[in-house]
Amino acid sequence: MHVLAQAAAISLAIVNARVWTGDARRPWADAVAVNGNHIAAVGSSAEIRKLAGATTRIIDARGAMVVPGFIDAHVHFIDGGFALQSVKLRDAKTKAEFIARLGAFAKTVPAGTWILNGDWDHENWGGELPTRQWIDAVTPDNPVWINRLDGHMSLANSAALKAAGVTRDVKDVDGGTVVRDASGEPTGVFKDNAMGVVDRVVPPAPVAMMDRALAGAMAYVNEQGVTAVHNMGSWGELAAFERAHAAGTMTTRIYAVVPLSSWKRLADTVKVRGHGDDWVRIGGLKGFVDGSIGSHTAAMLEPFTDAPNDRGLMVNTEADLYAWTKAGDAAGLQVLVHAIGDRAIRTQLDIFERVARENGPRDRRFRIEHAQHIAPSDMARFGTLGVIPSMQPYHAIDDGRWVDKVIGPERSKGTYAFKSLRDAKATLAFGSDWFVAPPTPLMGIYAAVTRRTLDEQRPGGWVPEQKITVEDALRAYTTGGAYAGFAEGSRGVIRKGMLADLTMIDKDLTRIAPETIRDAKVVRTIVNGKVVYEALESK
Repeated sequence: MHVLAQAAAISLAIVNARVWTGDARRPWADAVAVNGNHIAAVGSSAEIRKLAGATTRIIDARGAMVVPGFIDAHVHFIDGGFALQSVKLRDAKTKAEFIARLGAFAKTVPAGTWILNGDWDHENWGGELPTRQWIDAVTPDNPVWINRLDGHMSLANSAALKAAGVTRDVKDVDGGTVVRDASGEPTGVFKDNAMGVVDRVVPPAPVAMMDRALAGAMAYVNEQGVTAVHNMGSWGELAAFERAHAAGTMTTRIYAVVPLSSWKRLADTVKVRGHGDDWVRIGGLKGFVDGSIGSHTAAMLEPFTDAPNDRGLMVNTEADLYAWTKAGDAAGLQVLVHAIGDRAIRTQLDIFERVARENGPRDRRFRIEHAQHIAPSDMARFGTLGVIPSMQPYHAIDDGRWVDKVIGPERSKGTYAFKSLRDAKATLAFGSDWFVAPPTPLMGIYAAVTRRTLDEQRPGGWVPEQKITVEDALRAYTTGGAYAGFAEGSRGVIRKGMLADLTMIDKDLTRIAPETIRDAKVVRTIVNGKVVYEALESK
């Protein structure tokens, strides 16, 4: 243990804990000392108690597990905050329940208010897409524009279509789909780029509401043990993070990623003011190759099993993706690209390989967000090219309920391939994709370790050969996330000098049956040396 000078009295001590440090030099310890916002020492309970002074807060963990603060490497943070306040449709099991919940929510908001979010999942009631006719009668006074849980298609009611000026003459959109009925009328469902037809008329959220959504999002993820997130968002969201930072109200560290096409603006911004600090960091650019598997808009090498004439779509051209990637990388920025289908992943790996060759060696840390359905021959390329697979394990136990029917069991073997990617020496970074899935790392660890689908129909795990260990999953939520955001120098492990971001869990995840990990609870979250969440029974 590193001994502190007596003058540096510690502010916080956690003793009698099972401390998983994430540090290969000392993987386990019993206690941690914090001085201000940094870790002061890691050692035995007796050693740490000796460092305590009269003002030190001592937390007796009573055998609870302490890990580095969880890093969620892929969120839509303010959208998640807004979703907390909006209609909840994710677990609506039937068409009738979907309609009833929407109708009940509509009665709680003023006439004329747009009803957004929702996170519906048509697979819950057998796969039939909803239509505006389902919901018009229960939402007569409000435009409705509610998204599927993956964010790659949304449903409008007739009021929203009217506001957008949409008629049966609405044109098709490259990289998107306007869903029509047998007579050619729009049903109200728009996929990927076609969503812009309605998005453009949705009124922007007032600044005060954005700030409120951010505050709600931070409090919510802190309850889940999350101390830092990588936000896949907009310049307007970056402004909200900066307002909270200036006000001193942040309880979650944010890597604020902006659109890939805005690489020049980001390059100019970084040149003027740098990458930010440990609370709000910039430097990342997020692009899109394709859509999602649940919307049949993921770009696949072969047609979908249940739609033999459909191979999905590309939401941006290969030429644009190459040009933006090359320019952003040449400007010293990090490029992160959403790719879900095997064709999309191969396309972006090819672009990354070409750009790295043309721009020359540097520590670039290219990322593929989701990396869901990988062709077997592309698996090793993540390791050889140094591309980070930024993945969301909860999706595996959610999509695993139905994805075999969409791409077939053979292609499913390369789906959410955590173990194959780890074996290929790729650095896994785990996240949630919240609002798309809940920002709950404990459920993510459960998913990665068991692969038991949410419907409990695969107790041995869906594609069980891709299971990883608890410690592998912990690394992906801590050291992997830190590395994926260029923050490994300050977080991701419990070691003297690192930021004091810590998560306490009521059970040692490495010593319990894997199927019970989902029952574990976060009891404390510490960010910057301060307790930002404490379960009632732990106080």
